[in-house]
Amino acid sequence: MKHLLFYLLLLIPTTGWAQQAAINKIMAMAREDNRAMQHLDILVNRFGGRPAGSDACANAEQWAKRCFESWGYDVKLEKAGDLSVGFNRGGWWGRMTGEESMVLHFATPSYSSGTKGPQRGHVLIEPRTQSEFDGMKHRLKGAWVLINGKSRGGGIARDEESRTHRREIIAKNNEAEKYNKTLTDPDDNRKSINRKEPALFYEEMVAAGALGFIQAASVPIRATYDRSVVKDRTPFDSLPTTPYILLDKEQYLRIHKLTKQRRNIELEFDIRNYFKIGPVDYHNVVATIKGSKYPDEYVVMGCHLDSYDVATGGVDCGNGVSAMMEAARMLSVSGAKPDRTIIFILFAAEEFGLLGSKAWVKAHPEKIDKISLMINRDGGPLPYVGFEVPKSMIKEYDKIVEPIRQLYPEYGFKISEMIPIPRSRIRGGSDYKSFLQVGVPAVKMTMRDAKGYNFNYGEIWHTERDTYQKAIPEYQEQAAAALAIIALGTANLPTMLPREEFFRP
Repeated sequence: MKHLLFYLLLLIPTTGWAQQAAINKIMAMAREDNRAMQHLDILVNRFGGRPAGSDACANAEQWAKRCFESWGYDVKLEKAGDLSVGFNRGGWWGRMTGEESMVLHFATPSYSSGTKGPQRGHVLIEPRTQSEFDGMKHRLKGAWVLINGKSRGGGIARDEESRTHRREIIAKNNEAEKYNKTLTDPDDNRKSINRKEPALFYEEMVAAGALGFIQAASVPIRATYDRSVVKDRTPFDSLPTTPYILLDKEQYLRIHKLTKQRRNIELEFDIRNYFKIGPVDYHNVVATIKGSKYPDEYVVMGCHLDSYDVATGGVDCGNGVSAMMEAARMLSVSGAKPDRTIIFILFAAEEFGLLGSKAWVKAHPEKIDKISLMINRDGGPLPYVGFEVPKSMIKEYDKIVEPIRQLYPEYGFKISEMIPIPRSRIRGGSDYKSFLQVGVPAVKMTMRDAKGYNFNYGEIWHTERDTYQKAIPEYQEQAAAALAIIALGTANLPTMLPREEFFRP
């Protein structure tokens, strides 16, 4: 009888036991050995801000590759593109001296010019008409120029379309000024002069020797990148040489007032923005664990490795990288043998227009129809509290996420029915959109500040506050475990997810 029982047990599939053992191991690591914040510490505090084309980003690529390899993954650095030049950021400081003094709070975009060491100069308010420019052009040499408007974080556009636009406004301003001078009665209707458009005489002020341009910026200061350098592939020998400074709005208004009063003040800046000769390649980090049953079907887990460098990219997208990498480590250590191949991708150059994810989709057309699901983490260091899936898969995913509910009952993880997406309306925004655009089911799971840490994504999005301290450890750890469990569960589904329930005409 004992022998009969033994042989009957051999006939029972062991796959389910093995997968449950892997889930149990992931749950144990989630409680006792969760390293999500360790990964974030290295990424953010050893490498810092990581714009594509920087040494920090290249170092992060190599580090991530080494980590995945140590966990047993097949890893490749796949070239996603190149930039005409590279960029590295050094330190920066500034101050006002003269009748009043203060330390200045400011930033500059990536891929914008620094100063020639410490540079001190007087302050002028930018001209709006030709006569205003002619009246101050000899004072522009060695001056810091206050320009109108409020900064959006990027540089001053220098393409032909922008130059033409500025010339058109100057012509209208000149016409309005000339007409207004013909009027004698103060009550006459006067033509307005455009005082919102910034840097109308940009090229002329540069030629006249202005030290740099200063624009008001809300706090926390948002600094992105000079699009004219990156998008137009400006060669090394044609890079801008005049700094563009985003100054704390309150300080800007004070300096503007003092300058208008013709008070005796000077500004001094030292900005160390460095370029390197290109082309400079950027890469997707692609780590694969091969499926044991359906090796040519895939589950893709993604986030972007690059960040802006006005801070250190601790949230955007350090939160995605650290959670994804820990999910990958958990899967490896657990001994999981997924039925389908799982691909972890740390995308390059997301901040420059989803360049890394677009490149991966274009380079792997043979995989597109075989991707069951793409899951992307971006948008904040928050825990997962829900997941929208096709109606036919709700019961399956209720089973898959049960370990997440057991681990973190306080978050109330909920599976709900998704509304099919009209493909014609899919636009950019984050890397999962690159997959949706080619018909791959792709999602961002529902996140929420469930415990009330007062997290505000707008506060850190591309700003000087995007640091390690803004990440929330318990949320990061929950996200890593949830990603590992859902990746494995999706890879082990009996079928791929039905695309007809994801998309509608």
